[in-house]
Amino acid sequence: MNNDEDVVDPWNVTSTSMTGVDYSKLIKRFGSSAIDQALVDRVKALTGKEAHPMLKRGIFFSHRDLTMILDAYEAKKPFYLYTGRGPSSEAMHLGHLIPFIFTKYLQETFDVPLVIQLTDDEKFLWKDLTLEQCNKMAYENAKDIIAMGFDVKKTFIFSDIDYIGSSSAFYRNMCRIQKCVTYNQVKGIFGFTDSDCIGKISFPAIQAAPAFSNSFPHIFGTRKDIPCLIPCAIDQDPYFRMTRDVAPRLGCLKPALMHSMFFPALQGAQTKMSASAPNSSVFLTDTPKQIKTKINKYAFSGGRATVEEHRALGGNFDIDISCQYLKFFLDDDKRLEEIKQQYTSGEMLTGDLKKELITILQKLVGEHQERRKLVTDEVVAQFMEPRKLMFDYGL
Repeated sequence: MNNDEDVVDPWNVTSTSMTGVDYSKLIKRFGSSAIDQALVDRVKALTGKEAHPMLKRGIFFSHRDLTMILDAYEAKKPFYLYTGRGPSSEAMHLGHLIPFIFTKYLQETFDVPLVIQLTDDEKFLWKDLTLEQCNKMAYENAKDIIAMGFDVKKTFIFSDIDYIGSSSAFYRNMCRIQKCVTYNQVKGIFGFTDSDCIGKISFPAIQAAPAFSNSFPHIFGTRKDIPCLIPCAIDQDPYFRMTRDVAPRLGCLKPALMHSMFFPALQGAQTKMSASAPNSSVFLTDTPKQIKTKINKYAFSGGRATVEEHRALGGNFDIDISCQYLKFFLDDDKRLEEIKQQYTSGEMLTGDLKKELITILQKLVGEHQERRKLVTDEVVAQFMEPRKLMFDYGL
């Protein structure tokens, strides 16, 4: 890898560019396909609904076999969604919401089942945390995910630590996947070294298993012909490249993927938000005052050095973090275009831009906190109970 090349893997995301990762280069490097306007139009035509802003704006920008999923839907054949979360902290930040916001849109638009994997075992293996701490964080994160409004009749959430031991079918698929991948392959894909514990080396099979429908007999029975669509950030792609490689050898379908861009840290697009760096992120537990302070104090500005210079030259929309956050969270396309025009022309100052973002984020986080208060342990237990969902697969 060249020194000026972006680093993108499941544990590290860094870029030397002020505008962040070069996603067109990443598509070539990973061998995926761009989500073009024709695909966006096809989603809209098939569903009869407006495409999600994150799809229209290219935030979900890359895919593998999305056309296969759309063909299945058009032929009135089933598919299911799979996404996940590695619980590294009790409080989730805004970046963690992206795959779940988009997954919720997909579930509601296509009316399909969803499985959500909480990889508390992964965090135990990678972080300096006890198994009990990781498991507790998984349940706290589940409350945030449920608070986003997923339908309990169509959604199964599971903790690896608690579910795998009770599911023979899931464990069987794990074993089959493990047998298909050599240590050499896993080293090449994930960069493991001789000093990594054996738990890390075998973990990718655990993240791969939910991509096969027969890992969930309570939902799909023994059927392994139901395709899976995985919305995730592109740093997770190595796991699923491996999964797609082994799928034919298991007699299973390759999972399809939709990749999102990274949600940048407040300090700039060279890195993604981190749960372990409180000032790089806006957390779902932050107060309105904390949100205001973080945006005003830490959000990297694309504005000029003086007001006069800014009025004359305009701001740089592409490196300004407030602008980037509005692309993710301001649903109104017309207003976003107005802001872009006003900011790049110098009519809107950085302070006004930040004020607009603060209002949006305070509302989003405040409403989330109110919904989360209603998510009791009993509600979490309902989502995490292995059970038949509201779909008939011949069970």
